[in-house]
Amino acid sequence: MSGVASVTLVIAAFLLLISVVQPTAARLHLPYTVLLAIVGVAVGGLSSFLLYTPLTHLFDDIVRPIVELPISASVFLVVFLPLLLFHAALTIDLREIAQDAALILTLAVLAVFAAAATIGFALSFFGVPLILAMLLGAIVATTDPAAVIAIFRDLGAPPRLTRLLEGESLLNDAAAIVLFSMLLEMLTGGAHSSFAAQISHFVAVFLGGLLVGGIAGYLFGAALPFLGGSRMAEVTLSVALAYVVYLLGEHVLGVSGVVAVVSAGLTGGALARVRLRPASWRYLERVWEQNGFWASSLIFVIASTLVPRLLHGMQLRDLWLLLVAVAAALVARAAVLFGVLPLLSALRLSQKVSSAYKIAITWGGLRGAVTLALALSVTENAALDSDSKDFVADLATGFALFTLLVNGLTLRPVIRLLKLDRLSPLNQAIRDKVLALSLADVREVIRHAAQTYRIAPATARAASQHYEQRIKELESQPGLENSISDPDRIRIGLIALANRERRIILDHHEQNSVSGVAIERLLRNTNLILDAARTEDRRGYDRAARALLAFPRGFRIAHFLHRTAHIDAPLRRELSIRFETLLVRRLALEELAVFTQKRLRAVLGSAAAQTLGEVITSRTDATTGVLDALRLQYPKHADHLEQRFLQQSGFRMLSSRYRRLFEEGLIGGELLSNLEREHEATRSRSAREAPLDLGLETRKLIDSIEVFGGLSELEALVRLFRPRLLVPNEMLIRKGERGRAMFFISSGAVEVHLPTQRVRLGSGEFVGEMALLSHQPRQADVVSLGYGTVLVLAAADFERFLTKYPGAKAEVERTAAARAAG
Repeated sequence: MSGVASVTLVIAAFLLLISVVQPTAARLHLPYTVLLAIVGVAVGGLSSFLLYTPLTHLFDDIVRPIVELPISASVFLVVFLPLLLFHAALTIDLREIAQDAALILTLAVLAVFAAAATIGFALSFFGVPLILAMLLGAIVATTDPAAVIAIFRDLGAPPRLTRLLEGESLLNDAAAIVLFSMLLEMLTGGAHSSFAAQISHFVAVFLGGLLVGGIAGYLFGAALPFLGGSRMAEVTLSVALAYVVYLLGEHVLGVSGVVAVVSAGLTGGALARVRLRPASWRYLERVWEQNGFWASSLIFVIASTLVPRLLHGMQLRDLWLLLVAVAAALVARAAVLFGVLPLLSALRLSQKVSSAYKIAITWGGLRGAVTLALALSVTENAALDSDSKDFVADLATGFALFTLLVNGLTLRPVIRLLKLDRLSPLNQAIRDKVLALSLADVREVIRHAAQTYRIAPATARAASQHYEQRIKELESQPGLENSISDPDRIRIGLIALANRERRIILDHHEQNSVSGVAIERLLRNTNLILDAARTEDRRGYDRAARALLAFPRGFRIAHFLHRTAHIDAPLRRELSIRFETLLVRRLALEELAVFTQKRLRAVLGSAAAQTLGEVITSRTDATTGVLDALRLQYPKHADHLEQRFLQQSGFRMLSSRYRRLFEEGLIGGELLSNLEREHEATRSRSAREAPLDLGLETRKLIDSIEVFGGLSELEALVRLFRPRLLVPNEMLIRKGERGRAMFFISSGAVEVHLPTQRVRLGSGEFVGEMALLSHQPRQADVVSLGYGTVLVLAAADFERFLTKYPGAKAEVERTAAARAAG
């Protein structure tokens, strides 16, 4: 059998082994990676024994491809590692870990340096060269959270604990590999600069990787809308991104490829969540879950089969050094968690972390495949002497096995001992309430099914007896009213409302009834409401909700360009997006009002539901007011958006109907394909956005203003004026400023803030002429009351306008005199 065929057969055999180990680990309640490591070590040890034993040569041809598998450390680091890291980064919600960013960076970077230094100095007391010992420390600083996270989820540990370990592991491996490369270069004589210079190099490489990966992730997100919704293309692009970023960063740009992959995964995942339709995002997640499972499992089992080879020279002294290294690593990790994290909390750079969390994180620092891969790369380095290679290989491999077999197998009891597997009284009360309501619904479904299918009542009662008994048990527990305060009920309700609002927006995204850029903005803003509800209760929720109605930065920039540079395209785009977001937000709020009465009232009680209903009503009124102001200015565009929204909703329903007819056997596959092609073509034409007309054609605006009636030479008049769009609460004139222009109001209204009164001016009137006539500073503020359009006459053209059009001059001077007298 050829070499390629042998390697392929071994990989296939490993995949077969993986497929058996995974369900076996679940049945035995063992961490999957721990059992996989045990099996891998057993396979490697047995294969080496059968190949080299003089007792028999019967199995030599079978086990030789396993023992002599031509896989080097570079294969681990180039083929498997980008997939492993990108999958982990892609599936982490960047928004969720952002609130613990300082904590995660501390665990990932500071803890790596602390571990490397502590292990290095501890081993140096026993005659190990300091740089070599620190190299070992950097290798074993890499953590593998897969087993720990699986245990946490199985036991129902708090989600935040899981997020901390996921986030830490990502940047931890990146920081450790960068530090490893730096120390290896120092050890082999490739680095001649000072240690301080090396640290500066580490920072530059690390931050450079973050920057490169962030840019690549942003470009990935920007490219997604151009793929036409093709799921295959989206997945293919994401796989290419992982390898391109790693190789460019590592071998072309001189930054950390590992850090770049992590950064690209986090950034690309954050953008893909809102730019892909929910079904496409779920597909991408499932494919990457499978890719990540294969990569992590293969790297683990292959690395585990190498353990006997790596431990071939281990001596009794190495066992003692291994215990010293393990103790030093635990001390370093505990020192960071118990010493540094309280300082971050005191400085308000991180939320507080309980002692139970700290203990779990300390004990949960398992080492795995990355540790073994780095150790293997040391053994392949020709610049190191054999003693150094054996030292690193033996201790790194022993360290990984110790954490997997000792920490990994005892972590479950530790979690239980720390009581991290228990729900808080608040969550327990909510769980019981929700479960009781759900069981009652199931009981009613069983009764209805029995009546529909004419099943005997006795049989129906027997089928629902379990649910009846469980409902009685839950109802005997202390009620929700006794377990939770009113403020907590409101906070839970606000979080539920924000999550439900996000779900409604994603449903609109799935229906393609709203543009992608509007969906992205809606989701981003809804996430802000959710975060505010979690951290600041109702006050934060209300503040975030009000902020949604304000003009975002992009709108303000677009309006500034319109006012100063006469560039209108960005403003048209921003106004159109604002239309869509307000329309969808109002529809979502109407659904939330129903959700509050039908769902939250049953769970949280009538009093809480009433308060939450008032919150939603207030938001609905405010959103409707802002939307109506925009609709008043652009009624045709509002009608177009609502028509397109209804059409897309209808298309979605029609597509579902076609699919249902196919599943019922009423139409065949060929007919279904024909209907779907025709349907998609019609839907695509309907989905095209009509450009928003700002209504700023100067000639039409002139015709709408009475003071210009009867004037001749209108073309010359058109050249004097510049149209401008006003937005609500815009400061058109500021008191004390020098007069630079006057304004003729075509539509909308403005308010003049005089010392003793406020004067409203509407369509056909003008403002700002007094400062130009008197050459004095402005005497009052003038604010736009809503959307409107004005014609701007610059001060430089004012005199020419009055000279050329004496009729208009008389009207302007008469009005100015009347205003001065009043």
